[in-house]
Amino acid sequence: MKMQQRNLVEEYEINPFTMVIMPTSYGCKTYSTVYETEGSSLSPFKPIEIIKKSCQFFGSSYEGRKDGVRQLTGITHKVPIPVSPTNFIYFFPTTSPDNSECIWIAHEHIVDYSKKNKNETAVLFTNREVMNIPVSYNSFHNQVSRTLMLRSKLGKRLEETRTMYVNFGRRMQASENQLDYGN
Repeated sequence: MKMQQRNLVEEYEINPFTMVIMPTSYGCKTYSTVYETEGSSLSPFKPIEIIKKSCQFFGSSYEGRKDGVRQLTGITHKVPIPVSPTNFIYFFPTTSPDNSECIWIAHEHIVDYSKKNKNETAVLFTNREVMNIPVSYNSFHNQVSRTLMLRSKLGKRLEETRTMYVNFGRRMQASENQLDYGN
């Protein structure tokens, strides 16, 4: 990716413009380079810490999101995380989140991806930038598919709930209209 304007930010919450959160060695510590559609920043926190803090910012814990995804989809490892489903912010890890090399990628910003070589996938993002991600094509494709399945299942559940309450409201209104208040 060409964007190299990295300013240090003390606080960072994932937002609709966040595309990638990549671990970056900074001395003997692991920081994060956060790529957004218009630039990048350096954060003194590890990628998983940014994911966890952002889940809390949007009203849930990382563990709660992870448990919910497991219950809904049956996915048990490298679980995609709906950081903010109402804002369509879904991230997936490229490896185990416990791995210091784990990169987190925003599903919404992926336009296309292709095999670069055996252990690398070229990803085209919504800002037309290409980033080579150090993960096999098959593994990347699997994570994209899992995240798509999560988005679909969660979207259906939210729509079913909304429809149920709309219909319940209509039934209540209809029953109130049938009452004879004059007698």
